[in-house]
Amino acid sequence: MTSLMEAVRAGRTAEVVSLLDGMTDAERRAFFPELRALRKELRADQWTSQSRRAYPTLHAAGAACQTGAAGVAGWLAAADMRWWPASPGVLIDVLGDRAPGWLADVAHRIAERPVSARVPYELMAGLVRLSGCPVPTTAAYVHGWVEHIGHVWQRGDTVLDRLRKDPHLAQLTAALFETDDIGSRLAWSAAEGPDSWTDALAQLTAEGILDRKATVGACLARLLRGGPAADHRVFLRMLQAFSLTRDEQREHTADWLALASDAASVVAGHAQSVLASLALDGELTTRQLVEMSGAVLFRTEKKLVRAQLVLLGKVVTGEPSTAEELLPAAAQAFGHGDSDVQERALKLVERHLGKVRSAQARDELASAAEQLIPVLRARAVRSLGAAPATPEQLTYEEVLPPAPEPVRLAPAPESVAELTEEVGALLASDADVATFERTLDGLVRHAHQDRDALVEALAPVVARRWWADTETSQVRLKDHFAYFTNQPQRLELLLATLLDQVPTATLHAAIEHGPSGSECVHSALARAFNARMQEVAYRIRTEPLPFLLSTPTWSTGLLEPDELVTRLDEYRRLGARVSAADFAQALLRVRREDRTAAEAAAVRAAALGTAEGARLAKWLTADGPALPAERRRTAGPRILLEHGELLELQEDFPREFRPLGRPVSVYGERRYCYHWDDDIRPQWLAVLPERRELVAVRLLHDLSTVAVDDVRGAAAILPLLAESEGEAGEAVHLCVAYGLGARHPEDRLAAVDALLVLAARGQLDAARLGADLGQLARRGAVKPSRLVESVRTAAATGANATVWEMLRHTLPILLADLATSGAAAPTRGLADLLAVAAECAERTGAREELPHLARTADRRGSSRLVTQARRLRSALAEEVAA
Repeated sequence: MTSLMEAVRAGRTAEVVSLLDGMTDAERRAFFPELRALRKELRADQWTSQSRRAYPTLHAAGAACQTGAAGVAGWLAAADMRWWPASPGVLIDVLGDRAPGWLADVAHRIAERPVSARVPYELMAGLVRLSGCPVPTTAAYVHGWVEHIGHVWQRGDTVLDRLRKDPHLAQLTAALFETDDIGSRLAWSAAEGPDSWTDALAQLTAEGILDRKATVGACLARLLRGGPAADHRVFLRMLQAFSLTRDEQREHTADWLALASDAASVVAGHAQSVLASLALDGELTTRQLVEMSGAVLFRTEKKLVRAQLVLLGKVVTGEPSTAEELLPAAAQAFGHGDSDVQERALKLVERHLGKVRSAQARDELASAAEQLIPVLRARAVRSLGAAPATPEQLTYEEVLPPAPEPVRLAPAPESVAELTEEVGALLASDADVATFERTLDGLVRHAHQDRDALVEALAPVVARRWWADTETSQVRLKDHFAYFTNQPQRLELLLATLLDQVPTATLHAAIEHGPSGSECVHSALARAFNARMQEVAYRIRTEPLPFLLSTPTWSTGLLEPDELVTRLDEYRRLGARVSAADFAQALLRVRREDRTAAEAAAVRAAALGTAEGARLAKWLTADGPALPAERRRTAGPRILLEHGELLELQEDFPREFRPLGRPVSVYGERRYCYHWDDDIRPQWLAVLPERRELVAVRLLHDLSTVAVDDVRGAAAILPLLAESEGEAGEAVHLCVAYGLGARHPEDRLAAVDALLVLAARGQLDAARLGADLGQLARRGAVKPSRLVESVRTAAATGANATVWEMLRHTLPILLADLATSGAAAPTRGLADLLAVAAECAERTGAREELPHLARTADRRGSSRLVTQARRLRSALAEEVAA
């Protein structure tokens, strides 16, 4: 071994640099193959102390021993060098004797790497300085520059001082406004003062060091581009720090109009305030104000809409001649989705209607009034001369999405090539029940037909799985069999079995002894699911099945009875032995609610003359799917459910399926649970596709976490729960209730989807759900402020009657507490909940007396709570004029 390689392996960086300085280019190139071989050796296990010692020296030596700029750039920014790199000073030292043009090429190549490559800014900047090339303005360089400038260590040295001394200030500042996701880095520094980027750049423009017009224009352009919230906040703060003069504000009127129309809410608010100031000073034309109103009045942010209506009122008051154009602009808000906005716009038009002399403008206002909700339109008939609503227009029609239809499963993949493609896709990502089940059936069929061909095709697909290493996996699998049994939806148990990576004795032991460890509320579902997978894996090894009996007919997991009889008949013809777990799963999936189809299939099943045929006939002719008795229990703020046992799921079923029929307790099954993966839940629904209540009661605590503990993602199962079959009882409705009060928007949207699906299928008990929401809100499990977002979204789809029917049972519970608590502060969000209820009542024409509403409406004052209570009382009592 040469002295250079010995020094590299030992990590003696100073010695390596000294040796390299004495070599010619040819001598350096001769060493590179050895350095590349060492890199490959270290990469195999880069976390040892030897690797950590050698990597920095190898990093420097490899860069010095190459002559191509592309090769050096790739070596410098390599991912495996990132953890223990050479210092930028050492790298610049070993590269510093190269030609300036070559150094410039390397500098720009490494600067073009993504920010995630974490190329040191000091290295890029050092190469730029040595080469004298133009500074790169890539994302990586700008991010590095911002971080470098922001790290202030010297006493008395500030961000402002460092920027003043930077020779590339103008170019990099211009690039700063074009770099994505830079706001969070800029925000690391102080919010104000010379260590603040916003104040520092504002000061530099004031001093003329930066071109003020170009910098302000770039900042506005950056806000117009949009981007993450951090970018909005930082660049808006920077724009405000520039303290634009009135002339500058007027010069950028077109930009303000665009920002008010399309920018993020906080940016649009600032643009609106600037335009309002210009308008009130007479420096905005009426046409520009009309254009601005047309954009702002249809934004969803009520704060912006209210501010725009106030602005229009002030301008019309000061300049009555503008009423001809501005009032029709304000009337555009008659079509806003929020009835409170509609009422504000109508009040504005009514207040200034006398200033409108043009018959055309009055006709335009009367025509726009047709968009108002019925109560307000009736008022507009009197005040604006609008046309009365026809009986057809007054009749409310509920708009619900079409009830989802289950999809029939496609046949299992016929060719091995198609099957391996689907297996690869399943290993890379999660799949729905239909895709999983047809792929599972395909593996079973092809393993029976030609196992060798299947194994050969699967080998490259699973080559990168940790268990595919034939030298180590047999030992490791003895300790990690739980990996397969806890993650069965990824098919890895079957794949490892096919490739002989799981001992037969291990598979046999899993079937004979079942799972070990503590039980949890999900265990019954997991054990039933895993039992089928384990038994199929064992049969693949010992006695392959020709196909699966339990493959569902429909995407929900349901199996048509006639189809199951046909499969049993084929088993009889082939002389194949039925798998107990597969047959048990088929029984749980077979459709029994269609009694005519079930009884006809039972006759065919009995005629087969097999034990399984007789068992199926008995199952199909038994009473339909039953549900156990349920009992409510409380646990802290939560409302949970327990249910009793179901004997029919314990008699004549294999051992691993019997827990499905045993009682579910709230307090007895809350020990450690490893079923944390949300992706398994759709498979659990397919275990009991005609009894979703049995699944929902076991998922109820999980669903409660999205509201009580602010957990994200657990509500994703709700739409599938709503699409499943069987009675939608207390457990299903409680699950939806928790979802409607979830912390995260995606969980609330999933709950709204479930609500609408249940309503469209005629399975929603709105009274039950409303009462559940009231009780959960009363206990603090569901925050009304979150519930408001959910019910507002549901109402916006056209389900106003559904939402009202639900809220009419929620609000009395909350209002009763308010009525009995005296002067106590109302629950946050209750006023908004009343507003949604009032809007739904106005749109649907609901007429009734709501318990405890009058006491709130009769309170003194004009708070939002009292105002909305009065509005709801009025809507429920007032008859709409024809």
